[in-house]
Amino acid sequence: MLNARIIKHKLNFKVPAKTSRGTLVDKKAWYILLHDYFIGYTGIGECSIIPGLSIDDRSDYEDKLAEVCGEINAGVPVEMLDLAEFPSIAFALETAMADLASNSENQNILYPSDFTAGKAGIPINGLVWMGSREFMEKQISEKIEQGFDTIKLKVGALDFESELDIISNIRKQFSPEDITIRLDANGAFTPENALERLNCFSAFSIHSIEQPIRQGQVEDMAKLCRTTPIPIALDEELIGIFTPKEKEELLNSIKPQYIILKPGLIGGFAASNEWISIAAKEGIGWWVTSALEGNIGLNAIAQWTFTLNNALPQGLGTGQIYTNNIASPLTISKGRLYYIPRNEWDLSFLEW
Repeated sequence: MLNARIIKHKLNFKVPAKTSRGTLVDKKAWYILLHDYFIGYTGIGECSIIPGLSIDDRSDYEDKLAEVCGEINAGVPVEMLDLAEFPSIAFALETAMADLASNSENQNILYPSDFTAGKAGIPINGLVWMGSREFMEKQISEKIEQGFDTIKLKVGALDFESELDIISNIRKQFSPEDITIRLDANGAFTPENALERLNCFSAFSIHSIEQPIRQGQVEDMAKLCRTTPIPIALDEELIGIFTPKEKEELLNSIKPQYIILKPGLIGGFAASNEWISIAAKEGIGWWVTSALEGNIGLNAIAQWTFTLNNALPQGLGTGQIYTNNIASPLTISKGRLYYIPRNEWDLSFLEW
C-alpha cells in the first residue's frame, strides 16, 4: 500500500530570470513522496509550475495536491487519479512511481543507462537570460568559455536593434560550425512583425527560434511556419493539448519544423512520447527542455531524455540557476550534462 505526502519548497534564483513574460526571483516547488510500506522505500517526484505559463497555475493547486494525497492514502491507484488539468502533478507522480519501480538501493536512478553510470553525458545548450546588453554579452562569453557550442538566447525584451547587434557580434567571432545559435522569443513578436524580424535574424545562420508569436494563434503560426527563413519550434503552443487527436490536429495545422517537449508542462513522459510519435509521422524534429525544475525533476527528465537517443543539444542546463537547489550527482562540463554516481544526493529534508 502506498502512502503519499507533500513537501513544499521555494527555489531561489541566483540571478532574476527575465523573459518577455516577466521576471522571476523565486519559484515554488512541491515534492510528492510516495512511500511503499511493503518494500520500505520512498519514491520522489517534483511538481513545478511556472507562473503565467503552466496551465495548472491556479488558485486551487494546493487543494488538488491535498486531494491527490488523500485519494492515494485511501487506496486509490495512482493510474486512476483524474489529473487531466494538472500536468505537473501527473509528471511528478509518474516520476515518483518510476523511482519506486527502480532498485531501492539506487535512489533516483529511474532509467539506468550509461548516463546514470557516469559513462556518457547529454549535450545541452547554454542558456542566456534576458537583461541588459552588457549582462547578456557577459553570459555569452561565459557560456562559450565553459565549452558550450550551442547557445540559446532569450529575445524580445531589449530593443530589436540591440538584439541583432548582440547576435551579429557572436557571428563576427564564431562561425555556424563553431557555435550554434538558438533563439527563444516566448511569444514576444506579433503576427504583423514576426516575419520581418525572422528575416533579419536569418542573416546570422540561426538554428531555430522558439515560439516567435503567442500560442493560440494557429492560423498565424501556420502561415509563419510556411514562410519562415528560420526553423520554428513550438513550445508554449503544446501546453493544454492533451489528447492524441488534439496533438495530431495541432501539428497537422501548423506544421512546425520542431517541437519542444517540457514533460512538467505537458503531462509527463508518456504524454511526451505521444508528441514524439506524432511528430515523427509528420517529419517534425524535437528536443527536450526542463521547465525550471529543481534537481529532482531535472534528474528524471535527463535520465528519460538519454534513453531517447536524440543527438540534438537538449535544454537541460537549469540545475545551476538556484541558490538552494537539492545537492545531486548532476553536473555540467564542457557543454554536457553528466550524472556522477560518486556524488551523493542530499535528500535529508525529504525523508519520510
